[in-house]
Amino acid sequence: MSDITFIIGFNYDSNCYLIDDNILVDTGAGQNRDYLFSKLKENGVSPEDIEMVVNTHCHFDHIGGNYLFPNAKIALHKFDAISVKNRDTLGTSMSVFDEDGNCRVDVELEEGDKIADFEVIHTPGHTKGGICLFDGENLICGDTIFAGGGVGRMDIGGDYDDMKNSVEKLLKLDVKNIYPGHGPIVEENGKDHIILSYSML
Repeated sequence: MSDITFIIGFNYDSNCYLIDDNILVDTGAGQNRDYLFSKLKENGVSPEDIEMVVNTHCHFDHIGGNYLFPNAKIALHKFDAISVKNRDTLGTSMSVFDEDGNCRVDVELEEGDKIADFEVIHTPGHTKGGICLFDGENLICGDTIFAGGGVGRMDIGGDYDDMKNSVEKLLKLDVKNIYPGHGPIVEENGKDHIILSYSML
């Protein structure tokens, strides 16, 4: 099973997750380079070691730091890749396109794709192309669900019915630990938090 290192978000940044020292899930808003690089360094990783950046969705606070990793392949669900490639400020909820490196998508993900030990689960609701990553125990879930039973906002490219269906899909998984896009992680009783999220919809 892959190693997961939690890098808590700073200011507008989303949380970031380092997988196996060469894959980074989400990159924050891109305004706190020194903070992100220092956290990587604390774990013995340099920016050049990152071979792939996986974005859980296309909002600015998750993709804005993609340009900091010019040697990495950028992976994003094919539906959210449209917003990035079209430099769609509305789709990303704020412009990040002053940096050309934030306009690049190298791998368009789909349901069932594999990244390290993780399977891609398409979970629209927060955005059309939101994804979670699941390895049979750990769920990296972007802004689909949060600790304590929250769900991502649905008023910026989202959809209530999609969100409800996505959380219902997650209910079927045997989730132990949850790694959300913002806030604290959940260890041991992750499924209870998914149940709470579903009850709030």
